[in-house]
Amino acid sequence: MTLRPDTFAFVADLVRRRSAIQLEVGKEYLVESRLMPLARAKGQDVDAYVAALRTAGPAALEVVVEALTTNETSWFRDVQPFHALVQHVLPEVLAGPTGVVTPGLPQRGLRIWSAACSSGQEPYSIAMSLADAAPQADLRIVATDLSKAMVDRAASGRYSQLEVNRGLPAPMLVKYFTRSGVDWEVSPALRQKVTFQQHNLLDAPPAGGPFDVVFLRNVLIYFDLATKRDVLRRVQQVLRPGGFLLLGAAETTIGVDDDWQRVPVGRGSVYRLPHRRAA
Repeated sequence: MTLRPDTFAFVADLVRRRSAIQLEVGKEYLVESRLMPLARAKGQDVDAYVAALRTAGPAALEVVVEALTTNETSWFRDVQPFHALVQHVLPEVLAGPTGVVTPGLPQRGLRIWSAACSSGQEPYSIAMSLADAAPQADLRIVATDLSKAMVDRAASGRYSQLEVNRGLPAPMLVKYFTRSGVDWEVSPALRQKVTFQQHNLLDAPPAGGPFDVVFLRNVLIYFDLATKRDVLRRVQQVLRPGGFLLLGAAETTIGVDDDWQRVPVGRGSVYRLPHRRAA
């Protein structure tokens, strides 16, 4: 079936108001595919299901927003950002404003925000990378997502065999996971490094900062220019001077927010908030 224009317009407006994600004309197939299971559970087609939402309460609308904003993810997605984290970002963070790397981690520890973390593979991948590279680190990761269902699932640390097969190296599976029936569970030692919470990027930044590193990957591509600028400014509020921002491969701060310094690393880039100098 083909969605009625008014159905798509209602859903696109709802998602834009709740999450700032832009569903442009041409994305009707996405709306239909994501909402079809919800509609079938009610014994309706998508048009009828959405028509009923017009008088529904906040909880029903939240289900629709979550269905449209939940994205695919995998372990060590795109690989390059995790290499950049260990090989470039970590040494620079340890060096601080002096530019001189000293042995060990600073006493304040290492704080990272994994924004739009979906079902948790990204923050756990960050934790595994740094547990291997800096095992003595006082590491704390705040992982957030718009979807409460995703946050709850990520916090459980439980993944199917199919999910662990998507990008998780076998040595790390053995080292950081244990069998739990037919599934795998993240080890308690690794899980305690990550705190999960529901968060909308349009709201004030989460507690837990200031952060040394912020992962905000494959999110800005869904926002208009004004929203991108707003989100990046919110990130600046909780990022330490000299801290790093890691974006998706198709994302950049260039032409969006000139406060960031682009730093080429390998085949990609990271973005740095320069140290503020005293006047």
